[in-house]
Amino acid sequence: MLRYFISTFFLFSLMQSFSQSKPIDTQPKDTVEYRQAYGLRAGIDLSRPIISSLDDNYTGFEIVADYRITDRLYIAAELGTEDKTKQEDLYNFTTTGSYLKIGIDNNTYENWYGEQNLLFYGGRLAFSSFSQTLNNYQYFNSNRYWNPEGFAEGSNISEEFSGRSAVWIEALFGTKVELFANIFLGASVRLGILVSDSDGGDPRFPNLWIPGFNKVTGGSRFGVGYNYSISYFIPLYKKKKKPVEQENEQ
Repeated sequence: MLRYFISTFFLFSLMQSFSQSKPIDTQPKDTVEYRQAYGLRAGIDLSRPIISSLDDNYTGFEIVADYRITDRLYIAAELGTEDKTKQEDLYNFTTTGSYLKIGIDNNTYENWYGEQNLLFYGGRLAFSSFSQTLNNYQYFNSNRYWNPEGFAEGSNISEEFSGRSAVWIEALFGTKVELFANIFLGASVRLGILVSDSDGGDPRFPNLWIPGFNKVTGGSRFGVGYNYSISYFIPLYKKKKKPVEQENEQ
């Protein structure tokens, strides 16, 4: 009997020492689940309608959109059309066409819970299809005796050069700020590098201005652009960001 009590006491002592080796956390923990909105944001570029109203030689319109796929990554695109007339020293021409840009934006801004602002960088692959119309031109006259200005009258008969196309890539940096609930004001600057441009099989008149890319200069394949947009965010679903454990202070 004495041996039985000794064995029982010894077993109880071992169990108690083992249980005390693992401290018990008596502080309650609250698990807070943060959920972020995912969906489609769509709108228009503001600069092109404003320039169209101020400049009789320009008409443009652009739709902007992005779709959130991860915490920081967005698929983004721009679809637009432009009509531009330019007067050079010896000729006047009009470019008319449309373009599509598609790529990604990476948000670098760390939002507070509930915020959806963006400070991003990204890239685009862009395509443009357009035509150019030579409205009128003058030619240089080497015999200046009867024409001191050196330029003779040219033709006012317009000629269209269609079937033109161009491909370029863009690097961009921009921001989108939530002004009101789900309404965002955005701005971006872009540097484009022309990959290829086609003259449509008619090399008589080169591509001097490309919709979506802007002016093409001889010896350079770089173009600079910008946009100012207003857009509306359509939340489609929510996704948890990361569970955060908070310990209550005693």
